[in-house]
Amino acid sequence: MAKAVGIDLGTTNSVISVMEGGRPEVIVNAEGARTTPSVVAYKGDERLVGQIARRQAALNPGATLFEVKRFIGRRWDEVREEANRSPFKVKEGPGGSVRIEVNGQDLAPEQVSAEVLRKMVADASAKLGTSIKDVVITVPAYFDNSQREATRQAGEIAGLNVLRVINEPTAAALAYGLERKGNETILVFDLGGGTFDVTILELGDGVFEVKSTSGDTHLGGADFDQRVVDWLAGEFQKEHNFDLRKDKQALQRLIEASEKAKIDLSSASETTISLPFITFDPETRTPMHLERTLTRAKFEELTADLLRRVREPVQRALDDAKLTASGIDEVILVGGSTRIPAVKRIVQDIIGKTPNESVNPDEAVALGAAVQAGIIQGDSSLGDIVLVDVTPLTMGVEVKGGMIAPMITRNTTVPAKKTEIYTTAENNQPGVEINVLQGERPMASDNKSLGRFKLEGIPPMPAGRPQIEVTFDIDANGILNVSAREKTSGKEASIRIENTTTLDRGDVDRMVQEAEQNAAADKQRREKVEKRNNLDSLRVQALGQIEENASAPQDAKDKLKAAADEAEEAVRSDDDAQIAGAQKRLEEELRTFMTANQAGQEGGQPQAGAQGQPKADDDVIDADFKPAE
Repeated sequence: MAKAVGIDLGTTNSVISVMEGGRPEVIVNAEGARTTPSVVAYKGDERLVGQIARRQAALNPGATLFEVKRFIGRRWDEVREEANRSPFKVKEGPGGSVRIEVNGQDLAPEQVSAEVLRKMVADASAKLGTSIKDVVITVPAYFDNSQREATRQAGEIAGLNVLRVINEPTAAALAYGLERKGNETILVFDLGGGTFDVTILELGDGVFEVKSTSGDTHLGGADFDQRVVDWLAGEFQKEHNFDLRKDKQALQRLIEASEKAKIDLSSASETTISLPFITFDPETRTPMHLERTLTRAKFEELTADLLRRVREPVQRALDDAKLTASGIDEVILVGGSTRIPAVKRIVQDIIGKTPNESVNPDEAVALGAAVQAGIIQGDSSLGDIVLVDVTPLTMGVEVKGGMIAPMITRNTTVPAKKTEIYTTAENNQPGVEINVLQGERPMASDNKSLGRFKLEGIPPMPAGRPQIEVTFDIDANGILNVSAREKTSGKEASIRIENTTTLDRGDVDRMVQEAEQNAAADKQRREKVEKRNNLDSLRVQALGQIEENASAPQDAKDKLKAAADEAEEAVRSDDDAQIAGAQKRLEEELRTFMTANQAGQEGGQPQAGAQGQPKADDDVIDADFKPAE
């Protein structure tokens, strides 16, 4: 059976892991790193993903997409603030959804996230020596139904079979508690790049039971970075009367420098931010530079309101679990932003315990996702592990008066199913529109609408007579399915979803097809680059042979040099036929040169090497090339 992997699709960085020998192990990417930046860049027809995309961001800010997870499954009116501070263009899409405009093309956040997933799985497949299709993907515990469904769709667009969507703190708890045998109540404090989650679990006898979850999907490390960006831009504007945030390249450099400063201040009391040539004076065109010293105290002052915001979800999770701080045995820190010293202090202040840092905050979620993948595939090394998760938010329907009637309340164990009976408000009403809502507010308008479902074909009856049975069914992924039927007449009617922010089936199928086409095109581009690089490497090798073997026959040297020059022109031309021809000729001339040189040595001519002496390894110098086929 092919192995399933666990993927932490992060806001800033992503990680992929697999079960090996009964333990979850992180799989390094093609660059040899354990984490992959969740960054995608578009350069003409080329797509760059990960570190290579991140490196060129300052020169290509309008087409280098990062922190896209903050937009996935969201409505435009929910993300205006995040959209306005991005160097790339984020705008409203169909049905109030979010789209990212790149080079005149509108991309859904799911498409961009699929690029990250595809790169990670391709790298992992190469490392493991087998094709990977089955995955478990993690999401913030406080993600709503639309965000979970959108994440699942991103996996589908990447050509993957998403076995399960699992909450990030729950995954981290699996990684932490895998080898622990005692009973514990733990609090997972997960502050990542774009979201914040708090989850309380009970561990014991192989059972991982989530008691409560809370969080804030608009709070993460990127918000801390933004405070530094605004401070730097404000200080520069005071001095030069120029707002760097209006310059895309300058803004990108500010974002990168602010993130680095935040990281530096986790271990140092102050750091210097130096950005030479950040912009040019609009009148004199002379270069302007930015240099500021940021202390940890100033950073905490700039982010004071964000630090205060982490307190409420912790207390809410404790209240929902009917626990006090003293009932928590361990606090597990997850997410890179938990390295901020002020965050650690707040956690210790609330719970009264020093946080447990035995798990790597960057890798714990992916490791736990791999454990979940192993459980689903029946990995015998895991024994009997049972995971009991909950839904993070209340789900219900809108009723008369604009109120929400809760169907499944927050922190209900999933999977869950509940049916309620509703009726009509008017005589002879032929149909009803069911507005499915998610949130904790009493008024429907203050909660998020997941979709509006129409039940039509109700027979004429007085108001209050029809019996409309509405069923909410939440699966193990936390994804909601809703059905409805009219009981009195016994007639069932179809339900149609309208105005959801997630992609419809046709969009997903189209994006899957585009992704497959892009994958083939990317492979062709990669092969073309490899051919060009191989020819250039052979050219360098040929020139090295000429230099090292000065006593070789002049005619052979001249012909090899001419073939090398032809290869150089072919590399610059980027013409496939020219490259193939140059490769063939250079291989032939290099073989001829080696034969002539060997004959010269056997005839008594000394080979030029160190101090004119023969080189011991000349007989294997041609091992790196082969005859043209």
